[in-house]
Amino acid sequence: MEHPENSEEYKGLTVNSGVAQPSIINPYLSRNRFKRREMSAAEMVEGIVKGDVTILSQAVTLVESVNPRHQSKAQEVIEKCLPYSGHSVRIGISGVPGAGKSTSIDMFGCHVLDNYGGKLAVLAIDPSSERTKGSILGDKTRMEKLSVRKESFIRPSPTAGSLGGVARKTRETIILCEAAGYDKIFVETVGVGQSETACHSMVDFFLLIQLAGTGDELQGIKRGIMEISDGIVINKCDGNNVDKCQMAATNFRNALHFFPMPESGWLPKVLCYSGFYGTGIKEIWDMIYQYLDFVKANGYFDYRRNEQSKYWMYESINEHLKNSFYNNQLIADQLLGAEQKVLQGKKTSFAAAKDLLDMYYQSLRQCDK
Repeated sequence: MEHPENSEEYKGLTVNSGVAQPSIINPYLSRNRFKRREMSAAEMVEGIVKGDVTILSQAVTLVESVNPRHQSKAQEVIEKCLPYSGHSVRIGISGVPGAGKSTSIDMFGCHVLDNYGGKLAVLAIDPSSERTKGSILGDKTRMEKLSVRKESFIRPSPTAGSLGGVARKTRETIILCEAAGYDKIFVETVGVGQSETACHSMVDFFLLIQLAGTGDELQGIKRGIMEISDGIVINKCDGNNVDKCQMAATNFRNALHFFPMPESGWLPKVLCYSGFYGTGIKEIWDMIYQYLDFVKANGYFDYRRNEQSKYWMYESINEHLKNSFYNNQLIADQLLGAEQKVLQGKKTSFAAAKDLLDMYYQSLRQCDK
């Protein structure tokens, strides 16, 4: 744009057009200068064993990755960490949304660290949206006291569609945390009610948090999650809610008598507490350690750990077969066509599935030849 000062009216006055606006990016900046060097599996294991929280977080991210290259490296890290694992107490914590799981974990964690010492890892599972597939991962914000302690490690993870509200790689994350020296592991689930088998299959004690006024004895009997609970605690037992909580505790104790005795031989106890005010916390942890002493004495502790290892072997096989099927190029090419035939009523769901499986098995046989 011409400046008006350069017109004939202003002879003797000249204004330059100015300097071109420079780029906001430094032309001498080398992007490779800030590229992080990728750690080898051995270096990662060495950092984990030393208790480096940064490297532990990177390893957990590697385990949760769906990249095939990352998965192979993650398995190598896990295998090298296995000799350092298995020496922790694993506690699963579940309950309906709003029961106060995150607030309770904050109080539980501080109580355990103050009275028993050691290090604590909290694996908080956050539900993923069915529409956007995203997660808020904000449980850590509710653990204000625990999140600032150096001896604690809080890791929120998305469910990513996995059963039971437990992240697909939570068990592997437990191994990494144990190798890093965390002798107490909390696994917080999303509290979906009927599908907590996955969490129960990776912890030593399964704690169910309940609220008063959620139903009568019959409602308690219908809840399948109570069958796998090792202890039931009723939160928000404070103020005007104390009598309701005591009544609910009585109802739950009566409901437990309708269940067969658990394999451990331990009859689950029902206690009341207040996560907000921190009352009744000591009694809960006395119960948990009484249970651990009880099952270690009768041999059920080791039996349960062995059963869990066997369970996850089969789960890994199922997952590998599923991934192998859907990542097969032939299946990927035919899947949409088969789906359309089902939607158009030209083929039943079962027939379409059988044809795809036959096609998959045939492709495997051709690869073997």
